[in-house]
Amino acid sequence: QLQLVESGGGLVQPGGSLRLSCATSGFTLDNYAIGWFRQAPGKEREGVSCIDGSDRKTQYADSVKGRFTISGDNAQNTVYLQMDDLKPEDTAVYYCAATDWQFRPCVLRRMPYDSWGQGTQVTVSS
Repeated sequence: QLQLVESGGGLVQPGGSLRLSCATSGFTLDNYAIGWFRQAPGKEREGVSCIDGSDRKTQYADSVKGRFTISGDNAQNTVYLQMDDLKPEDTAVYYCAATDWQFRPCVLRRMPYDSWGQGTQVTVSS
């Protein structure tokens, strides 16, 4: 029932920007924590950013802090990841994920996220 669909990936030059979208259905954003993760070839999937269910507070990995911004649009049932000043090391498949945490602060690790999108490719040329 829960669905998440990422979009917005593509090819960009270093220093460029992309905005990823995570369109959701089957749940209300207010009751779920949403996380953005990325996985480069040969690397572990890592948490990039997340947003809380109840208070909408956000967290960022140190590697993207100051460059990426996560936000939610309840009317569109969509969570965004604005990525600025992209670097080659940002190249990865980006996934959004959801967990039914309403009051607990979100986390930048795969557990407890149990619903995942299909991913969208982000490639930053060197």
